[in-house]
Amino acid sequence: MTLTTLNHCPAPAKLNLFLHVNGRRADGYHLLQTVFQLLDHGDTLHFALRDDTLIRRVTALAGVPEEQDLIIRAAKLLQAEVLRRTGALPRGVDIAIDKVLPMGGGLGGGSSDAATALMALNRLWQAGLSREELMALGLPLGADIPFFIFGENAFAEGVGEALQPVATPECWYVVIEPGVQVPTAAIFCAEGLTRNTEPVTIADFSRHLAEGNDAGGFGKNDLQQVACSLFKPVADAVEWLGAYGEARMTGSGACVFSAFGSQEEADAVLSNVPPVWIAWKAKALNCHPMLTVL
Repeated sequence: MTLTTLNHCPAPAKLNLFLHVNGRRADGYHLLQTVFQLLDHGDTLHFALRDDTLIRRVTALAGVPEEQDLIIRAAKLLQAEVLRRTGALPRGVDIAIDKVLPMGGGLGGGSSDAATALMALNRLWQAGLSREELMALGLPLGADIPFFIFGENAFAEGVGEALQPVATPECWYVVIEPGVQVPTAAIFCAEGLTRNTEPVTIADFSRHLAEGNDAGGFGKNDLQQVACSLFKPVADAVEWLGAYGEARMTGSGACVFSAFGSQEEADAVLSNVPPVWIAWKAKALNCHPMLTVL
C-alpha cells in the first residue's frame, strides 16, 4: 500500500555534553569536538501528500518565513534529488509542525526538523536514499543535520559532520530556556572565544564515564564564557542550575542543562525553577525514534 501521510514524526532536541573549539580552517569554519546527546523532547511534524508538486508549510512560525525554513529547504532538496534520479517530480506535500523547541537555543531544533523531514519524505516518496546519502544531502543546510539522520548519540569532529557512535549514560536532564536568542555567528566571531583547546579522543570520554563520572562533567563548552558575557540571562541560568549539579550551556546557547540520575531528582529541581524561565525535563535517548522509517 502506498503511504500518503506520515503523522506524529518526532524531531528530538539534542544537547552538546561538551563542545571544544580546536582551531579554524582556512575557509573560516571552526574545527569542533563534541558529544551529541538525543533527548525525548522536541518538535513533532506531520506530512500529507498533495495532488500537485508544491511543498507547503501549513503552520505559521513567527520569525521564520516559509521559504527560509530549513524544513522546506530540505524537502525541496530531496524533491530535486528524486527528480534527478528518476526523471519524475514527486508529489508535493503539506507539512505541519508542533513547535516546542526555542529558536536560538542550542538544542538543534531547526536542524532536527529538517532531518525529520528528509527521513519522512524519503519514505513517503519511496526515494530509496540511504542514511549516508540523506546525511550528505542535508549537510549544506546545517552542520547538525547529519547527526540527527545518523540517529545515534555521537562523538563529532570537524565542523560536526564526522560522527562516531558513542555510549552515553541513562539519565534525566533539566533544561532551562533563559528567554534570549543567541545568534551563533556572534559567538563564533567574538574576540574572546577560545579556539585552541587541545583535542580529546572518544576513548577519553568513554574512560571518564567508565570511572563513574557524570557525562556533563567532561570537558567544557568553549562558547559558554562568551555567551554568558554577552547575554546575562544565560549566565544567570548557569549560576542558578549550578547549585544543583554541573550546569552547562548547550551549543552556542542559550539553553542550559544539568544531568540527574533519576526522574525524581529532576522533578525536585524543576519545582524550584524561578517562574521567569521556561524549564523542562527530558530523558536521554539512545537512538532517534525516526530510525525505523529509514
